[in-house]
Amino acid sequence: MSENKYLSIYNDLLSKIEKGIFKPGMKIPSENQLVEQYETSRETIRKALNLLSEHGYIQKIKGKGSIVLDVRKFDFPISGLISFKELAQKLGKPSRTIVEQLELMKPDEMLKKHLHVTARDDIWKVIRVREIEGERIILDKDFFNKKFVPLLSKDICERSIYEYLEKELQLKISFAKKEFFVEECTDEDRKYLHVKQYTHVVVVRNYVYLDDASLFQYTESRHRLDKFRFVDFARRIHLH
Repeated sequence: MSENKYLSIYNDLLSKIEKGIFKPGMKIPSENQLVEQYETSRETIRKALNLLSEHGYIQKIKGKGSIVLDVRKFDFPISGLISFKELAQKLGKPSRTIVEQLELMKPDEMLKKHLHVTARDDIWKVIRVREIEGERIILDKDFFNKKFVPLLSKDICERSIYEYLEKELQLKISFAKKEFFVEECTDEDRKYLHVKQYTHVVVVRNYVYLDDASLFQYTESRHRLDKFRFVDFARRIHLH
C-alpha cells in the first residue's frame, strides 16, 4: 500500500509543479508539512521527494529544504555547428549577447596547445554572455587566430561572429571537434552567469576548422546545467 502511496504523492507534487502551483525557485512544503498534508509517514514522503529529485524536478538543499527547478530546457544540437544567433532564432525566445571582453593577445601555453599556434601569433580573445528570457545562462570564451580573422569589433561580436566570417570574410567554416565535460562553477562563472544554487556547469570545448582543415577557432562554452538538453541523432554502425 505504501508503495502506491509514495507514487501517488510523487504524481500529485509533480502535477503541481507542471501546472505552476509550485513555480521554479519556490520552496515546496517541508517534510513535516507534507507528512501532515498527506497523512503518511516521513519515509513515504522522502521516497516521493527522492524520486522528484532523481527526475530533475527539485533540488534538495541541506538546511533549506527542496527547491523547484525550471524543467523547461533548450535543445542544443551536439553534432551541428550552429551560432548562438541561429540557435536563438530557432528557439524563438527573447535573447541577447553581452560582450564582456574583446582583446588581441599573445597565446599562453594552453592556447598554443589548443589552437596549434606559436608565441609569435596574435589571438583574438572574446568573452560573451548569452542571455535567454532575461537569464544569463551561457558563457562563451572564444579564441580566434588573427591570421584568419584580421579584424573583430564589439558590434560584430554582439551580432554574430560567424555571420561576419562567412558573409564578409567569405571564410568557409567546415567542421568541429567537440568535447563535453561537467565542471565545478568557477569564480568567472559566478561573476558572469546567473548560476543560482547550481554548483556545476556543462562545458563544451570546440575546435573549429575551415574547409582546408585549418584550425582557426578554439571555444569554451559554459552552460548552466539545468537549462540545456544536448541532442544528437545516432545511427548504428555495423563493423565488418
